[in-house]
Amino acid sequence: MAEKDTGKELERIYIIPLRRAKIGPTTRAVPRAVGDVRHFLMKHMKVEQKNIWIDDSLNKQLWTYGKFWVPSKIRVRAVKFEDGVVEATLPELGEKKSRREFLKEEKKKKTPILRREEEKAEEAVPGAEGYDIVPTGEGEVKIKKKKEKATKKERKKNPKRKKNQSHLKKKQQKKKLRQKKKKRRHQKKKQQQKK
Repeated sequence: MAEKDTGKELERIYIIPLRRAKIGPTTRAVPRAVGDVRHFLMKHMKVEQKNIWIDDSLNKQLWTYGKFWVPSKIRVRAVKFEDGVVEATLPELGEKKSRREFLKEEKKKKTPILRREEEKAEEAVPGAEGYDIVPTGEGEVKIKKKKEKATKKERKKNPKRKKNQSHLKKKQQKKKLRQKKKKRRHQKKKQQQKK
């Protein structure tokens, strides 16, 4: 295991054993090997599984002979960034641009989409204090009633008020359904007894 600490990044080269991937059905050999690589990096780099990025070069190396055959071991270069993301590549590729740097460059190239500022009503319409007046694309105007926002004190007093109300409604609906089912069963029993 070679280790190189470059400022904010931690770079290591591992030799990952993949013999375990050969055990079991051969159709699952390579998918299991990819999972083993993830698990190995998760354990040794101390990160979560979702924070591991496997490079195309490494993935293609695992899939070179199809899904039935897997190499016994593979060399992997793992780079851990300051935010906890680990990028796994083949060390033979040298110092090529990481996927992370490529994504940053692409983000810089894109220009942000400027949204049209909403046209504010210049003249105040009397009696429209509690309503939002919004122009539509067809030249019409939509009028919506403004929702009153609760103050922080009110929210602290009843943070789950809406949830409790909906929960009670659901309980009442379930209770009504149970009562209806009971009535139906009772009616069926009476009909059977009459026969």
